[in-house]
Amino acid sequence: MATPDARGVVLAVHGGAGDALHREDTDARTEKAYHDGLAHALRAGHKVLLRGGDSVTAVEAAVRALEDEPLFNAGKGAVLTDDAGFELDASIMRGSDLAAGAVAGLRHVRNPVSAARLVMEKTEHVLLVGEAADVFAERNGLLPVTQDYFWTQQRWDELIQAKQPTGTAAPQTTGTVGAVAIDREHGLAAATSTGGMVNKMAGRVGDSPLVGAGTYAKNGTVAASATGHGEVFIRGTATATIGHLIEFGGRDVASAAYEVVVERLPGLGGTGGVIALDAQGLLAAPYSSESMLHGYVTADGRLVTRVFPDE
Repeated sequence: MATPDARGVVLAVHGGAGDALHREDTDARTEKAYHDGLAHALRAGHKVLLRGGDSVTAVEAAVRALEDEPLFNAGKGAVLTDDAGFELDASIMRGSDLAAGAVAGLRHVRNPVSAARLVMEKTEHVLLVGEAADVFAERNGLLPVTQDYFWTQQRWDELIQAKQPTGTAAPQTTGTVGAVAIDREHGLAAATSTGGMVNKMAGRVGDSPLVGAGTYAKNGTVAASATGHGEVFIRGTATATIGHLIEFGGRDVASAAYEVVVERLPGLGGTGGVIALDAQGLLAAPYSSESMLHGYVTADGRLVTRVFPDE
């Protein structure tokens, strides 16, 4: 029987699901860096909530912190496409009115989650893509960066290995970063950001910028952010299905999230995980991959980060 991972949660984050880290071959410095990166994002989002800010601003702040940390596959530290470029995707959703904004294929925005929020608040649309999305972000105050801003040696090495004749990519944390939160007004919000898959086809878009696949939030129901094999999460409408199981099926957040991520999606050919926060502050963080980097902070200020499955 699936049970909540934590209670009284006001903010949770994830840093990707996959097979990147194993305790036996991860040195203490690297382990600490991942814990610190998750904790920094949690503190950034929690600070917003402590000041009376709304959940949308909290998840944006948390995801921005993860985008700025090169360890994670979003923003600085994103993986490279098959033509050695960077194409970034993100989305954000507000549970009070189902407002959402998303961007895909960005090449010059440092913090894609902020561009997604601009789409939600400054346009009548949900999703902007490619060069037009970059231009929109700059016109609305986000200073552009060059492609080399996103470059890291680790991601370059992963691309080179993925292009070897064997065709096998280096183990890595898959996909996305994300955050979910609930504020003092009981408003739920979720946000997700990614660099995609290493050596992906230029132009490929996964689940992260798609409402109902990588991101979903509805007050009274759930806020969810997913990570994993994006095509499978799209085909399985992962986060919306979790919400619908709760809203229409009377399920609790833990059993709904577990059914989708662990029981349904692997049958479609992929693995991953999700952080799902309900209206009562119950957090579910199931995953079908080897691990999922994630953490949370509770209403009383307790902060927990998890890098390995046995934590």
